[in-house]
Amino acid sequence: MNIGIPNEISVEERRVALTPVGVYALCQEGHEVLVEKGTGESCGFSDQDFRNVGAQIVFSPEEVYRRSDLVLKVQAPTLEECDWFDSGKTLFSTLGLGQTREEVLRRLQERKVTAVGYELAQLPDGTFPILTALSELAGMLLPQIASRLLQSNLGGRGITLGGVPGIPPANVVILGAGAVGLNAARAFSAAGAQVMVMDKNVSKLRSLDHTFSKQVSTSIVTPLLVDRAVRFADVLVGAVLIRGRRTPHLVSEAQVKSMKSKAVVLDVSIDQGGCVETSRPTTLSAPTFVKHGVIHYCVPNITACVARTASHAINNSVLPWVLQVSRLGIDEALARYTCLQKGTYLRNGESTFEMENL
Repeated sequence: MNIGIPNEISVEERRVALTPVGVYALCQEGHEVLVEKGTGESCGFSDQDFRNVGAQIVFSPEEVYRRSDLVLKVQAPTLEECDWFDSGKTLFSTLGLGQTREEVLRRLQERKVTAVGYELAQLPDGTFPILTALSELAGMLLPQIASRLLQSNLGGRGITLGGVPGIPPANVVILGAGAVGLNAARAFSAAGAQVMVMDKNVSKLRSLDHTFSKQVSTSIVTPLLVDRAVRFADVLVGAVLIRGRRTPHLVSEAQVKSMKSKAVVLDVSIDQGGCVETSRPTTLSAPTFVKHGVIHYCVPNITACVARTASHAINNSVLPWVLQVSRLGIDEALARYTCLQKGTYLRNGESTFEMENL
Protein backbone atom coordinates (compact mmCIF):
# COMPACT_ATOMS: atom_id res chain seq x y z
CA MET A 1 0.00 0.00 0.00
CA ASN A 2 1.13 3.57 -0.70
CA ILE A 3 0.85 5.77 2.39
CA GLY A 4 1.26 9.53 2.15
CA ILE A 5 2.20 12.15 4.73
CA PRO A 6 1.76 15.67 3.34
CA ASN A 7 2.98 18.86 4.97
CA GLU A 8 0.48 20.48 7.35
CA ILE A 9 -0.56 23.88 6.02
CA SER A 10 -3.11 24.83 8.69
CA VAL A 11 -2.29 27.92 10.74
CA GLU A 12 0.66 27.23 13.05
CA GLU A 13 0.30 23.48 12.83
CA ARG A 14 3.73 22.05 13.65
CA ARG A 15 2.83 18.43 14.38
CA VAL A 16 3.26 15.53 11.96
CA ALA A 17 0.95 12.53 11.56
CA LEU A 18 3.70 9.89 11.64
CA THR A 19 7.28 10.05 12.91
CA PRO A 20 10.25 8.19 11.42
CA VAL A 21 9.57 5.42 13.97
CA GLY A 22 6.14 4.79 12.43
CA VAL A 23 7.44 5.14 8.88
CA TYR A 24 10.08 2.50 9.62
CA ALA A 25 7.43 0.04 10.83
CA LEU A 26 5.44 0.48 7.62
CA CYS A 27 8.46 0.24 5.33
CA GLN A 28 9.58 -2.95 7.06
CA GLU A 29 6.27 -4.52 6.02
CA GLY A 30 6.89 -3.60 2.39
CA HIS A 31 4.71 -0.52 2.10
CA GLU A 32 5.79 2.64 0.30
CA VAL A 33 5.63 5.79 2.42
CA LEU A 34 5.62 9.13 0.63
CA VAL A 35 6.62 12.14 2.75
CA GLU A 36 6.39 15.67 1.41
CA LYS A 37 9.65 17.59 1.61
CA GLY A 38 10.00 19.56 4.86
CA THR A 39 7.06 17.86 6.56
CA GLY A 40 8.84 17.09 9.82
CA GLU A 41 11.10 20.13 10.13
CA SER A 42 8.80 22.03 12.50
CA CYS A 43 9.01 19.22 15.04
CA GLY A 44 12.66 18.29 14.59
CA PHE A 45 12.51 15.52 11.97
CA SER A 46 14.59 16.14 8.85
CA ASP A 47 13.95 14.77 5.39
CA GLN A 48 17.05 12.64 5.88
CA ASP A 49 15.55 11.14 9.05
CA PHE A 50 12.63 9.92 6.97
CA ARG A 51 14.89 8.74 4.13
CA ASN A 52 16.98 6.75 6.59
CA VAL A 53 13.97 4.63 7.56
CA GLY A 54 12.86 3.99 3.99
CA ALA A 55 10.51 6.87 3.11
CA GLN A 56 10.46 8.49 -0.31
CA ILE A 57 10.67 12.28 -0.16
CA VAL A 58 8.47 13.99 -2.76
CA PHE A 59 8.42 17.68 -3.63
CA SER A 60 4.77 18.28 -4.42
CA PRO A 61 1.80 17.97 -2.04
CA GLU A 62 -0.40 17.01 -5.00
CA GLU A 63 1.92 14.09 -5.75
CA VAL A 64 1.49 12.81 -2.19
CA TYR A 65 -2.30 12.81 -2.55
CA ARG A 66 -2.38 11.43 -6.09
CA ARG A 67 -0.03 8.52 -5.42
CA SER A 68 -1.23 7.49 -1.95
CA ASP A 69 -3.92 4.97 -1.14
CA LEU A 70 -4.01 6.23 2.45
CA VAL A 71 -3.22 9.83 3.44
CA LEU A 72 -2.31 10.59 7.05
CA LYS A 73 -2.77 14.11 8.38
CA VAL A 74 -3.08 15.91 11.70
CA GLN A 75 -5.53 18.63 10.61
CA ALA A 76 -8.36 18.34 8.11
CA PRO A 77 -7.44 18.99 4.47
CA THR A 78 -8.20 22.24 2.72
CA LEU A 79 -10.64 22.38 -0.19
CA GLU A 80 -7.71 22.42 -2.60
CA GLU A 81 -6.22 19.34 -0.98
CA CYS A 82 -9.61 17.60 -1.17
CA ASP A 83 -9.52 17.99 -4.95
CA TRP A 84 -6.29 15.96 -5.08
CA PHE A 85 -8.03 12.85 -3.75
CA ASP A 86 -9.06 10.28 -6.33
CA SER A 87 -12.07 8.03 -5.87
CA GLY A 88 -11.50 5.19 -3.43
CA LYS A 89 -8.71 6.86 -1.45
CA THR A 90 -8.68 6.94 2.37
CA LEU A 91 -7.97 9.83 4.75
CA PHE A 92 -7.01 9.63 8.43
CA SER A 93 -7.05 13.03 10.18
CA THR A 94 -8.76 15.19 12.75
CA LEU A 95 -12.13 16.27 11.42
CA GLY A 96 -13.40 18.02 14.55
CA LEU A 97 -16.88 19.45 14.26
CA GLY A 98 -15.84 22.77 15.75
CA GLN A 99 -13.06 23.32 13.22
CA THR A 100 -13.75 21.55 9.94
CA ARG A 101 -15.90 23.45 7.48
CA GLU A 102 -18.91 21.60 6.13
CA GLU A 103 -17.62 22.24 2.62
CA VAL A 104 -14.58 20.06 3.30
CA LEU A 105 -16.65 17.00 4.15
CA ARG A 106 -18.97 17.72 1.24
CA ARG A 107 -15.99 17.91 -1.13
CA LEU A 108 -14.56 14.65 0.25
CA GLN A 109 -17.98 13.14 -0.26
CA GLU A 110 -17.99 14.24 -3.90
CA ARG A 111 -14.52 12.72 -4.37
CA LYS A 112 -15.81 9.38 -2.94
CA VAL A 113 -13.19 9.34 -0.19
CA THR A 114 -13.28 7.18 2.94
CA ALA A 115 -12.61 9.60 5.82
CA VAL A 116 -11.77 8.52 9.36
CA GLY A 117 -11.67 11.17 12.10
CA TYR A 118 -9.36 10.65 15.06
CA GLU A 119 -11.85 12.28 17.42
CA LEU A 120 -14.64 9.78 16.63
CA ALA A 121 -12.66 6.53 16.85
CA GLN A 122 -13.92 4.86 20.01
CA LEU A 123 -13.33 1.49 21.68
CA PRO A 124 -16.18 -0.57 23.18
CA ASP A 125 -15.19 0.59 26.68
CA GLY A 126 -15.96 4.17 25.65
CA THR A 127 -12.34 5.38 25.42
CA PHE A 128 -10.87 7.24 22.45
CA PRO A 129 -7.54 5.53 21.65
CA ILE A 130 -6.23 8.16 19.24
CA LEU A 131 -7.62 11.27 20.88
CA THR A 132 -6.66 10.26 24.43
CA ALA A 133 -2.91 10.67 23.95
CA LEU A 134 -3.28 14.30 22.87
CA SER A 135 -5.89 14.94 25.56
CA GLU A 136 -3.48 13.72 28.22
CA LEU A 137 -0.74 15.96 26.86
CA ALA A 138 -3.07 18.98 26.70
CA GLY A 139 -4.07 18.45 30.33
CA MET A 140 -0.45 18.36 31.39
CA LEU A 141 0.28 21.64 29.58
CA LEU A 142 -2.51 23.66 31.19
CA PRO A 143 -0.84 24.56 34.52
CA GLN A 144 2.22 26.04 32.84
CA ILE A 145 -0.03 28.04 30.50
CA ALA A 146 -2.25 29.21 33.37
CA SER A 147 0.65 30.16 35.63
CA ARG A 148 2.09 32.34 32.88
CA LEU A 149 -1.23 34.05 32.12
CA LEU A 150 -1.75 34.79 35.83
CA GLN A 151 1.44 36.86 35.91
CA SER A 152 0.99 40.59 36.46
CA ASN A 153 3.25 41.52 33.56
CA LEU A 154 0.98 39.57 31.21
CA GLY A 155 -2.20 41.18 32.52
CA GLY A 156 -3.14 38.44 34.97
CA ARG A 157 -4.22 38.54 38.60
CA GLY A 158 -0.63 38.47 39.81
CA ILE A 159 -0.94 35.23 41.77
CA THR A 160 0.80 31.86 41.81
CA LEU A 161 -0.98 28.57 41.43
CA GLY A 162 0.39 27.11 44.64
CA GLY A 163 0.42 30.11 46.93
CA VAL A 164 3.01 30.46 49.70
CA PRO A 165 2.85 29.94 53.49
CA GLY A 166 0.12 32.18 54.84
CA ILE A 167 -1.35 32.87 51.40
CA PRO A 168 -3.93 30.50 49.88
CA PRO A 169 -3.40 28.84 46.49
CA ALA A 170 -5.28 29.63 43.31
CA ASN A 171 -8.74 28.16 42.81
CA VAL A 172 -8.97 26.03 39.67
CA VAL A 173 -12.31 24.77 38.37
CA ILE A 174 -12.25 22.07 35.69
CA LEU A 175 -15.39 21.28 33.68
CA GLY A 176 -15.13 17.68 32.49
CA ALA A 177 -13.58 14.58 34.07
CA GLY A 178 -12.30 12.95 30.88
CA ALA A 179 -8.68 12.55 29.80
CA VAL A 180 -8.01 16.30 29.66
CA GLY A 181 -9.75 16.96 32.96
CA LEU A 182 -8.06 14.08 34.77
CA ASN A 183 -4.57 15.05 33.67
CA ALA A 184 -5.22 18.74 34.26
CA ALA A 185 -6.42 17.94 37.79
CA ARG A 186 -3.29 15.92 38.45
CA ALA A 187 -0.98 18.63 37.10
CA PHE A 188 -2.74 21.57 38.81
CA SER A 189 -2.88 19.66 42.10
CA ALA A 190 0.84 18.87 41.85
CA ALA A 191 1.46 22.60 41.37
CA GLY A 192 -0.30 23.26 44.66
CA ALA A 193 -3.57 24.71 43.36
CA GLN A 194 -6.95 24.13 44.99
CA VAL A 195 -8.74 22.04 42.35
CA MET A 196 -12.40 21.24 41.76
CA VAL A 197 -13.52 18.95 38.92
CA MET A 198 -17.13 19.08 37.73
CA ASP A 199 -18.87 16.52 35.54
CA LYS A 200 -22.39 15.17 35.00
CA ASN A 201 -21.12 11.58 35.25
CA VAL A 202 -21.00 10.57 38.93
CA SER A 203 -19.05 7.40 38.13
CA LYS A 204 -16.23 9.47 36.64
CA LEU A 205 -16.22 11.71 39.69
CA ARG A 206 -16.15 8.70 41.99
CA SER A 207 -13.16 7.28 40.10
CA LEU A 208 -11.39 10.64 40.22
CA ASP A 209 -12.08 10.97 43.94
CA HIS A 210 -10.51 7.56 44.51
CA THR A 211 -7.51 8.41 42.31
CA PHE A 212 -6.68 11.60 44.18
CA SER A 213 -7.61 10.41 47.69
CA LYS A 214 -9.70 13.52 48.45
CA GLN A 215 -6.92 15.92 47.36
CA VAL A 216 -9.14 17.15 44.53
CA SER A 217 -12.73 18.26 45.13
CA THR A 218 -15.50 16.98 42.87
CA SER A 219 -18.96 18.25 42.03
CA ILE A 220 -21.84 17.29 39.78
CA VAL A 221 -22.63 19.73 36.97
CA THR A 222 -25.83 21.72 37.39
CA PRO A 223 -26.46 25.32 36.28
CA LEU A 224 -26.54 26.55 39.89
CA LEU A 225 -23.35 24.76 40.94
CA VAL A 226 -21.50 25.94 37.82
CA ASP A 227 -22.67 29.47 38.53
CA ARG A 228 -21.26 29.31 42.04
CA ALA A 229 -17.99 27.68 40.97
CA VAL A 230 -17.06 30.16 38.26
CA ARG A 231 -17.46 33.10 40.63
CA PHE A 232 -14.54 32.03 42.82
CA ALA A 233 -12.35 30.52 40.06
CA ASP A 234 -8.96 32.05 39.34
CA VAL A 235 -8.61 29.55 36.50
CA LEU A 236 -11.54 27.94 34.67
CA VAL A 237 -10.76 24.96 32.41
CA GLY A 238 -13.27 23.82 29.78
CA ALA A 239 -12.54 20.15 29.12
CA VAL A 240 -15.89 18.81 27.92
CA LEU A 241 -16.11 16.34 25.03
CA ILE A 242 -19.32 14.92 23.62
CA ARG A 243 -18.54 12.48 20.83
CA GLY A 244 -19.73 13.71 17.47
CA ARG A 245 -21.46 16.80 18.83
CA ARG A 246 -20.62 20.43 19.37
CA THR A 247 -19.79 21.12 22.99
CA PRO A 248 -22.68 22.78 24.83
CA HIS A 249 -22.11 26.14 26.51
CA LEU A 250 -21.92 25.21 30.18
CA VAL A 251 -20.75 28.72 31.10
CA SER A 252 -22.84 31.63 29.84
CA GLU A 253 -21.62 35.11 29.01
CA ALA A 254 -23.40 36.39 32.12
CA GLN A 255 -21.42 33.92 34.22
CA VAL A 256 -18.16 35.05 32.62
CA LYS A 257 -19.09 38.60 33.63
CA SER A 258 -19.43 37.37 37.22
CA MET A 259 -15.88 35.97 37.33
CA LYS A 260 -12.99 37.65 39.10
CA SER A 261 -11.25 40.42 37.20
CA LYS A 262 -8.25 39.06 35.28
CA ALA A 263 -9.20 35.44 35.92
CA VAL A 264 -8.19 32.94 33.21
CA VAL A 265 -10.39 30.76 31.00
CA LEU A 266 -8.65 27.84 29.25
CA ASP A 267 -11.25 26.43 26.86
CA VAL A 268 -9.71 23.19 25.60
CA SER A 269 -13.12 22.26 24.15
CA ILE A 270 -12.75 24.98 21.54
CA ASP A 271 -11.95 22.40 18.84
CA GLN A 272 -15.51 21.14 19.32
CA GLY A 273 -17.01 24.63 19.56
CA GLY A 274 -16.09 25.54 23.15
CA CYS A 275 -18.01 25.13 26.42
CA VAL A 276 -17.76 28.82 27.42
CA GLU A 277 -20.10 31.13 25.53
CA THR A 278 -17.52 33.90 25.15
CA SER A 279 -14.84 31.61 23.70
CA ARG A 280 -13.60 31.87 20.12
CA PRO A 281 -10.65 30.12 18.45
CA THR A 282 -7.22 31.72 18.83
CA THR A 283 -3.74 30.79 17.64
CA LEU A 284 -0.45 29.92 19.27
CA SER A 285 1.06 33.25 18.18
CA ALA A 286 -1.96 35.22 19.45
CA PRO A 287 -3.39 32.80 22.01
CA THR A 288 -5.47 35.11 24.21
CA PHE A 289 -8.09 37.81 24.23
CA VAL A 290 -9.87 39.61 27.05
CA LYS A 291 -13.65 39.61 27.35
CA HIS A 292 -15.47 41.17 30.32
CA GLY A 293 -12.14 41.50 32.10
CA VAL A 294 -11.41 37.76 31.83
CA ILE A 295 -8.42 36.38 29.92
CA HIS A 296 -9.44 33.70 27.40
CA TYR A 297 -7.01 31.12 26.00
CA CYS A 298 -8.73 29.15 23.22
CA VAL A 299 -6.11 27.47 21.01
CA PRO A 300 -7.59 24.46 19.15
CA ASN A 301 -4.23 22.80 18.43
CA ILE A 302 -2.80 23.46 21.88
CA THR A 303 -0.33 20.55 21.79
CA ALA A 304 1.34 21.97 18.67
CA CYS A 305 3.36 24.13 21.07
CA VAL A 306 5.21 20.93 22.01
CA ALA A 307 5.16 19.58 18.48
CA ARG A 308 7.81 16.89 18.83
CA THR A 309 6.25 15.27 21.90
CA ALA A 310 2.79 15.61 20.37
CA SER A 311 3.93 14.01 17.12
CA HIS A 312 5.30 11.03 19.01
CA ALA A 313 1.98 10.77 20.85
CA ILE A 314 0.01 10.87 17.58
CA ASN A 315 2.35 8.31 16.02
CA ASN A 316 2.00 5.91 18.93
CA SER A 317 -1.79 6.05 18.89
CA VAL A 318 -2.37 6.11 15.11
CA LEU A 319 0.27 3.59 13.98
CA PRO A 320 -1.48 0.40 15.23
CA TRP A 321 -4.57 1.29 13.17
CA VAL A 322 -2.54 2.28 10.12
CA LEU A 323 -0.74 -1.06 10.28
CA GLN A 324 -4.04 -2.92 10.33
CA VAL A 325 -5.39 -0.93 7.37
CA SER A 326 -2.18 -1.44 5.41
CA ARG A 327 -2.29 -5.19 6.07
CA LEU A 328 -5.99 -5.81 5.54
CA GLY A 329 -7.12 -2.97 3.30
CA ILE A 330 -9.61 -0.38 4.45
CA ASP A 331 -12.72 -2.48 3.76
CA GLU A 332 -11.59 -5.48 5.79
CA ALA A 333 -10.19 -3.28 8.57
CA LEU A 334 -13.50 -1.44 8.91
CA ALA A 335 -15.38 -4.74 8.94
CA ARG A 336 -13.13 -6.16 11.64
CA TYR A 337 -12.58 -3.20 13.99
CA THR A 338 -15.54 -1.33 15.46
CA CYS A 339 -13.18 1.42 16.62
CA LEU A 340 -12.46 2.36 13.01
CA GLN A 341 -16.12 1.98 12.12
CA LYS A 342 -17.07 4.49 14.80
CA GLY A 343 -14.40 6.87 13.56
CA THR A 344 -15.67 6.89 9.99
CA TYR A 345 -17.33 10.03 8.63
CA LEU A 346 -17.47 8.85 5.00
CA ARG A 347 -17.26 5.43 3.36
CA ASN A 348 -16.41 5.73 -0.33
CA GLY A 349 -18.18 9.07 -0.27
CA GLU A 350 -21.26 7.77 1.49
CA SER A 351 -22.04 9.50 4.77
CA THR A 352 -21.80 7.22 7.81
CA PHE A 353 -22.21 10.09 10.25
CA GLU A 354 -24.87 12.73 10.79
CA MET A 355 -23.23 15.60 8.95
CA GLU A 356 -26.00 17.96 10.01
CA ASN A 357 -24.16 18.05 13.36
CA LEU A 358 -21.61 20.33 11.75
